Amino acid sequence: MVIIVGLGNPGARYTSTRHNIGFRFIDLLAKRYEIKLGERRAKVILGRGSIAGQDVVLAKPRTFMNNSGEGIEYLIARFGGPPSRLLVVYDEMALPVGRIRLRPAGSSAGHNGIRSIINTLHTEDFPRLRIGVGQPSNGGDSIPHVIGKFTKEEEPIIAQAIQDATGAVVCMLENNIDIAMNRFNVVGN
Repeated sequence: MVIIVGLGNPGARYTSTRHNIGFRFIDLLAKRYEIKLGERRAKVILGRGSIAGQDVVLAKPRTFMNNSGEGIEYLIARFGGPPSRLLVVYDEMALPVGRIRLRPAGSSAGHNGIRSIINTLHTEDFPRLRIGVGQPSNGGDSIPHVIGKFTKEEEPIIAQAIQDATGAVVCMLENNIDIAMNRFNVVGN
């Protein structure tokens, strides 16, 4: 079983913000593969199903971004498996808007949600898929940027990036992470 988690912040205030790109990704993947996200737990909303012949759990933490590890802790305790069977999807300011990057492991690179997960799992060795949300304009503060909404010009780019991200995950499930990285971590992407 593979646990696929999209990071974001709960509540209507954060819907469609840059920080909630992981939630948008999970919603699209769930819709595409008819996986109902109907199981509500204290720390996560989840659904179970199958993608590319593999059993999957799709989940969105119900905690705020900085406490994402709490949701991951619940998922690992409930479904078991090593961190290598986890995939975390989240926003990345260091990538241009719409660029995606799949990696088998890595540091938090300053992302508080990933830092929380690393602290909970006591390892950096879990796959992650980053979706670029770009830098704040004119060197502005990162917090208003990540909790801000995409511009009209950015929205179609992000919609395509989420589509590409679902393709990368399906490729990873059908083949392996190396093949998916070679296909989807391209310069023009």
